[in-house]
Formats: sequence, C-alpha cells, structure tokens
Amino acid sequence: MADVGTANLENGGKGAESDDEALLVFMPSGKRGRFARGTPILTAARQLGVDIDSVCGGRGICGRCQVVVSEGEFAKLGVTSDAHHLSDFSSVEQRYADKRGMKPGRRLSCSAQLLGDLVIDVPADSQVHKQVVRKRAEMRDITLDPVIRLHYVEVQEPDMHDPTGDLQRLEKALKAQWDLEGLDCDVRAIQGLQQALRKGEWKVTVAVHQGKQITAVWPGFQDRIYGFAVDVGSTTIAGHLCDLATGEVVASSGLMNPQIRFGEDLMSRVSYVMMNPGGDADMTKAVREALNDLVQAVAREAGCTVNDILECTFVGNPIMHHLLLGINPIELGWAPFALATDGPVQIWASEIDLHVHPNARIYVLPCIAGHVGADTAGVILSETPYEAEEMTLIVDVGTNAEIVLGNKHKLLAASSPTGPAFEGAQISCGQRAAPGAVERVRIDRNTLEPRFKVIGCDLWSDHPDFAKETEAFGVTGVCGSGIIEALAEMFLAGILTQDGVVDGSMAAKSQRIQADGRTFFYLLHDGQPQLKITQNDIRAIQLAKAALYAGARLLMDKLGVDKVERITLAGAFGSHIDVKYAMVLGMIPDCDLAKVTSAGNAAGTGARIALLNRAARDEIARVVKQVEKIETAVEAKFQEHFIEAMALPHKTAPYPHLAKAVNLPEPKTAAQPEGDDGGRRRRRRG
Repeated sequence: MADVGTANLENGGKGAESDDEALLVFMPSGKRGRFARGTPILTAARQLGVDIDSVCGGRGICGRCQVVVSEGEFAKLGVTSDAHHLSDFSSVEQRYADKRGMKPGRRLSCSAQLLGDLVIDVPADSQVHKQVVRKRAEMRDITLDPVIRLHYVEVQEPDMHDPTGDLQRLEKALKAQWDLEGLDCDVRAIQGLQQALRKGEWKVTVAVHQGKQITAVWPGFQDRIYGFAVDVGSTTIAGHLCDLATGEVVASSGLMNPQIRFGEDLMSRVSYVMMNPGGDADMTKAVREALNDLVQAVAREAGCTVNDILECTFVGNPIMHHLLLGINPIELGWAPFALATDGPVQIWASEIDLHVHPNARIYVLPCIAGHVGADTAGVILSETPYEAEEMTLIVDVGTNAEIVLGNKHKLLAASSPTGPAFEGAQISCGQRAAPGAVERVRIDRNTLEPRFKVIGCDLWSDHPDFAKETEAFGVTGVCGSGIIEALAEMFLAGILTQDGVVDGSMAAKSQRIQADGRTFFYLLHDGQPQLKITQNDIRAIQLAKAALYAGARLLMDKLGVDKVERITLAGAFGSHIDVKYAMVLGMIPDCDLAKVTSAGNAAGTGARIALLNRAARDEIARVVKQVEKIETAVEAKFQEHFIEAMALPHKTAPYPHLAKAVNLPEPKTAAQPEGDDGGRRRRRRG
C-alpha cells in the first residue's frame, strides 16, 4: 500500500487545497477529506473514521472492503466524480474476483488508489456496523457489532538476536497493523500460539474479544467465525447459529427439553429437587447434554465445526437459567423467590460443559425477578417497549407466561402460571405441534359441522384431496393453536356458553354434540383417532387463559390504565395463534386487532441481538434495572381478576374492538343431560 501522510480533512474546514491532493467523499456517511493522490481508499476511510469492514488488514484477501464509484456531477458536494479518478483494476483485485467473485462495478478499497476527485459509495454489506434486517416491519434492525472481531496479521519471525517471545511479537504486529494494544491473552490461546504461527508461516488470524482479549489464533487467513444464540425454554430449547461477519442465521434447530421427565412445569421441577437430593445436578446434566446435541445439529446444518463457534448467548426463565448454570433453584420454589443473581453472567463455555471452541465465551442475559427471567429480558430487548409512546402489552405465551406492560415512561413485568395446556398438554386429544396435528378450525354456524387444517397440509379437511394429501401422517391430534381456535369457534357458534359449558340443547341440532356422563363433548373428527373436545379440555384452557388475562389486568391496575394500545404475543406458541381467536377466548384484553401482532420467539431474538451487538448487552442490563416487578402470587387482586376471566371472553370486561370484528353471542345458560339434576344435588351434599 502507498505510504501517505495525514488527511487534509475538509469537513473540519481546515487546510488548503493542493494539486497533489484530491477530494474524496464517502457516502452514505458524507465524510470527506483531501488526500494525496495514490492513497488507498481504505487508508483514507480509516483516517476519516468511515465504516468499512476488513479482516485481512488491506491485503486483498477477505474482500469485505468493497466499494463502488459514484459517477457524475455532485453540485451539493462540489465534486465531479469519475471512475477514471481511481486506479486500474489491480492484479490483487483480479485474483480475488477470480477466486471468490465480485459484483460488477465493485472495487477493493484496500487496493484501489485515489487519482482524482471521487465520490465513493460504501455498500451496506461492506460496513462494519451493517444492519441485519429483521422480518417484521415494526421491529428495529440489528446493528452488527459483535464482541468478537478477527484480525489477520503478519508476525516477524524469531531469530537468535531477538529473544522476544512469540506472544510479544504477535502483540507488536497487532499494534502496528491494527492499532490494537494493551491486549490480554488467555492461556488457552497461548497454548496453541506457536503451532499456529509456524503452520501459517508467520501469518495468522487472531480473534479479539471486546477489543481487549486474544481468545483464539488460527494459522493463515480465517474469515468466518460463528455465534450461537439459545432460548432454553422449559418445554423446548431453540438455537440459532449466526455468522458473526454478516449477522446471518445460517442454521436453526430445536429439541424438547429433556428436563420434562422430571416435571412438566417449572414448580414440579423445583419440587423434584426438594424431594430428591442431587436432582438439580441431574437436571443440569440433562439440559447441558441436550445443548451439545443442539450445537452439533446446527454446526452440521451450516457445514462448519463446533470449534468455529466462539461466542454464545443464552436466555431462559429463572429456573432454566439457574439449572443451566449449575445453580440449585430451590430458593425459587417459595417466597420471596430469591434469585442467585439478577445480573448478566459472562463465563467460558467450558464452565457449562458446552463443546464449542475451547476458549469460547458465554453471555447469559440478566434476570428480572424470581419468576421473570432472562427470557423476558430477551423479549424486552427484541420488542423495545421502553422506546415506545404507546401503552404496550407483551405476553410471552408458554408453560409459564411472562407479561410486560408499559412504554418509554415505565415498564412493569410479572409471571403468570398458565401451565402447559396451551401447548396441547392436559388436553384429551392434545399433542405437540407436528405433522397431522390440527392447527386451524372453523365451525359452520348453521350446521355446526367443523372443518380444519393439519400441520403438513395446506388443504382444509372438507377438500376432496385432503385424505390423499394427509395419507402419510393422518390426523393425529390437536395442537395448541388448534385447541384455541376450536374453543373460540365453539363459543361463536353457540356450542359453548359464556361460562365455558358445552350446551347440551345443541345436540338436537347436530350429532357432533354428544353426552359424556353429566357433561357433553364436541366431536371435532370422527376418525382414527376420534378427536373430542371435552368439558375437561375446556376447563384446562379456561384456567390457563384466566391466569394469563389476570396477570395482564393486574399490571394494568398497577399502572393505572384501563386499556392497552398495542399487544404483542411472543413465544413459539404465540407466533401460531390467530390473534382474533386469542381475544375471543379472552386470553388478552380488548385492543384494536390491527395492533395485535405475533412476534415469534422474541426471547430467542433477544439472545441473537445480544450475540450480534455488544452495546445491546449494556442496554438490556440498564433497562431491566428500571423494570418494576409485580409478584402475582402475593397480590389479592389477582384471584379476583382470575375468577372473572374464566368467562368467555370475560365476565364483566367490555370488548368493543372485538365486537366490531366478530359477532359475539348473547349470554345463555347451558342445558344439562336428562336426569342430571339429582346427580348435581348429590355432589353438592357430598
């Protein structure tokens, strides 16, 4: 590269023009300056503080510093820009283009030299802090700025006249070539340093953590490292493998949390620990083994090795958080539900037996309270209610629902014990979401005949080709979104009363309503297996949805508001719910349906943000300290709200927005099977 002096910075209005200099303007930043002709564009960019990426340090190897010449008259900039004001395509650029390919018009800024006045455009994919676009329009993009950065260096070989150690010469090279100094180095990195230097013929790639710590050294040029973002849920564990250079999710996978065998919900797992000394260690071992299976799966899918993973982030509810870290969760089983720590945790991956790069780091997002964990912190980081003016309700629907309410002025958070019914558990025909599971339901208002969709088939069940299309897996059960829609449709069709009772008088209208002892059921599918919606199924959903609504209503009371302006349903289950049916059941308060959205696995997205943007870690640590925690277990008003929320959609709360979207039935009393009065009297006496 050409040897150049200091830039004559025009944006500061200093210095005089020279015939030996040319004006260079970078877009979209607008930064500009005058530089000696022959100055590499990357060198000028660095002097101006322009955001251009590079791993190889200007050697034309990584190709991340690509730029484009903007040609023409730029009156506002005072520049006539011409492609001929840039040096010819060099042999270095040609070698890179032949090897890896390059879009037409692109140049390597480390090789291309300034010959005359120029306007240079820095494409988004060439920026260090590039934006990682999110799928939902209302969500902010992620600014890519991971804690790990790669630096390619050439190290001076040792000789008999210079006894300096290899590490010291590496540090000298990093200072000279990357302006990095005062670095620490882990012993694990030192252990492989000499072998890497000699194998790479004194050219190595160095991973630096937080700009402070050397964590890995590879022989030669390495331009790809990965990060792993994980949501450890009580039912499922979901992981996303990300390319730390681009922010792209290159592989995703999930599996059932094997801790389920110790208890379906969180409190049953704490009870297991209380009753079985060493039970916490068993659950810790189980979840860590599952994580190693998961990391192997995503590495295989991405075509990399687990040793390429240098950074991991985790979220999870408080009990999952403690068990992952090997902390006994027993104190979370009773008041005052004390956390071992509510701050972020940063450790080596080896400390939780995670088989990734031996010197990889782990960051666990902070918890908020004893029943509101790092998963809720992830949701908050993903959805940023603390930046909104609207009164926003966020519900992470799972075995234990986490609820956040507020806006930029104040945030409240609580947990509500919904149980596993929303995920198909405790339902007679319920099952996990899998091919063959009913996920959508419609009931004809006149005939009460149902039609449905199952996972794995786009056809409705009344389509002539439905049986053929589902032959491979059949109709196997009803998953969470299916049970929600089934109950909501039963209510809208008049099969269910406001109190959630199957109206036996409707049996005269359809054979789908059949007696079941002292109650009735609705026959959703008369096949193998039969899928019945029983009174017990309905009660299980009522209990879950009442707990969810009561938690939200309690936070509204605490904040002194009667309505919310936006509702976000988070969680894997929340992303599959039709928000209209969630409101028909009364899972959530009334709201403009256009402002009710699903966020998918927002907790996992929060973990991904913390993986890809180091500033986000400080941001969420600051925000969670400002969140007011409400403990539903000690709030007397919670029970009152719970009882009223058992009704569909609610006993007393108005739903004006919902009433505009659907025809809500008038309240009615259910008919009982013949001869049931005596049975009911006997139960009361007993």
